[in-house]
Amino acid sequence: MSVSSGAQNGLRPRPGNLREVAEKIEEATGLRVQIVGGKLVMSPTPRGKHAGVVYQIRRRIDGVLPEGLGAFEVSSIALPDDPDDYVTPDLIVLPVEWMEDDDWLAAPEDAALAVEVISASEKSREIRDKADWYAVARVPVLLVVDPRNGTWALHTRPDNGAYQDVLPGKYGESVPLPEPLGIEVATDGFPVYGEAGRPQGRFPEKSQ
Repeated sequence: MSVSSGAQNGLRPRPGNLREVAEKIEEATGLRVQIVGGKLVMSPTPRGKHAGVVYQIRRRIDGVLPEGLGAFEVSSIALPDDPDDYVTPDLIVLPVEWMEDDDWLAAPEDAALAVEVISASEKSREIRDKADWYAVARVPVLLVVDPRNGTWALHTRPDNGAYQDVLPGKYGESVPLPEPLGIEVATDGFPVYGEAGRPQGRFPEKSQ
């Protein structure tokens, strides 16, 4: 969901201080906050199936990425030359040197891949706005996975604020990540929201 006003701890959002406001909101609420197109966007804690998609993608690309690249969670990238905008992909492929960096914002030109898993409550406009943001930042490859209907879309060739190529697919079809990644990501077994699974709040009992 987006926030247009909403003072937090005495701060009011205005151009130039949005990152400070976002940090205060995160501290006060525990929500993930991003700034997309100058708007504060708050996301609830991902549900298990959302996290499950991210987990499976990371497992499937770890160890097969080109040398010098690694997959990172909870890492943010900034919009170049903008004092406010930044996003936090569900997963991002960056040079392994990122793990030694003291900064919290990675440069978008260092990102080889960003992965966004759609939340159950996200609106179509929010999804389009996020994809356009990545294109403006010139992140070369964006993979959007939608557990609402078991589909994915691979966005490539950012130019003029939009991705020029979008390859759609569905669960069970592998995602062909272009060079320099040059790998395919299997999507079979990815969870879908609303499908029957383990009863909520129940964990396997340990044998005595």
